[in-house]
Amino acid sequence: MEAIRKQATRLREQVARQQQAVLKQFGAGGYGGSDNLVTDEAELHQHQRLEKLYISTRAGKHYQRDIVRGVEGYIVTGSKQVEIGTKLSEDSRKYGSENTCTSGGTLTRAALSYGRARAQMEKERGNLLKALGTQVAEPLRAMVMGAPLEDARHLAQRYDRMRQEAEAQAIEVSKRQAKVRETPGNPENVMKLEAAEAKLQDLKSNMAILGKEAAAAMAAVESQQQRLTLQRLIAMVEAERNYHKRILHILDQLEGEMLSERQRIEAAPSPTVDNSTPPPPPYEEANSLYASHTPNGQANGMDYFLGEVMHSYQAESDVELNLSVGDYIVVRKVSNNGWAEGECNGKAGWFPFGYVERRERVLASKVAEVF
Repeated sequence: MEAIRKQATRLREQVARQQQAVLKQFGAGGYGGSDNLVTDEAELHQHQRLEKLYISTRAGKHYQRDIVRGVEGYIVTGSKQVEIGTKLSEDSRKYGSENTCTSGGTLTRAALSYGRARAQMEKERGNLLKALGTQVAEPLRAMVMGAPLEDARHLAQRYDRMRQEAEAQAIEVSKRQAKVRETPGNPENVMKLEAAEAKLQDLKSNMAILGKEAAAAMAAVESQQQRLTLQRLIAMVEAERNYHKRILHILDQLEGEMLSERQRIEAAPSPTVDNSTPPPPPYEEANSLYASHTPNGQANGMDYFLGEVMHSYQAESDVELNLSVGDYIVVRKVSNNGWAEGECNGKAGWFPFGYVERRERVLASKVAEVF
């Protein structure tokens, strides 16, 4: 359809040039002088400008429509991803809340952290999809379907039809001129020629006015298309950029929590054959052992020493101690299963011996903090 339209335009322009050549050839006879030639050239320029504006606004409209379709497709697939991610978040939270593991709560805490982070990420994804719909798709769709574009295109089409009518009338004038030249004294032919010329002038005048209106309307639409489309593209980039920044922040926090849990596992004493860390022995059992193993391999139940906490530990029972990195602890007993008993911050209890390192020299202020 577009190829046919372009071919028709080329044919009309060719006819117009031929008419100009004829008018120029017979301009000395008083009909179709140089003024008509100038008017036709100006009109041809106006027509070419309208053609370019029509093509530009049509391409802009198609691009806006492509953006809308792409964003809508992204929203559909993104909504499905939100649904899947939310389900994964709920599953992780459920596992962490039930806490069925008997050998420790490391994975439980990691699952809870992941569930919370995944829920936050899916919330951010939902906000992004909402922003893309309201800030990008809806404004562009409104312009594609809006009245300004349609009104400007209707003006251009009216101008095109009037131009075709003027071209046909110019041919009629040329025929009347030929008859007048063949029979110079025929008043009827002269009268018909004058009427045809008057009609042609009216068409040219109206066509010039309509052409200016159509060109102004199309130029305004083109400018609005360029400006609005660029604004919506920028809004889309900013929305996605902010989304990814927030997601990165959530993932950084989650990674820190996960690595902390992994360090807790790696720093724990070597597991027994059944791959489980034994609980701390009761005080009676520890006292019956009596022999406490110091780091250098000597056994002396009465040797106390100070140790610095190298890895944090969260107590999982009433007989265990909470440890924070940098704390100092008085180590009083060390059992064979990797647990030690001591005192920290005024509290006594058991803790994994692998979480502390012996210190020979400690500041007096640090010793005071132990008790």
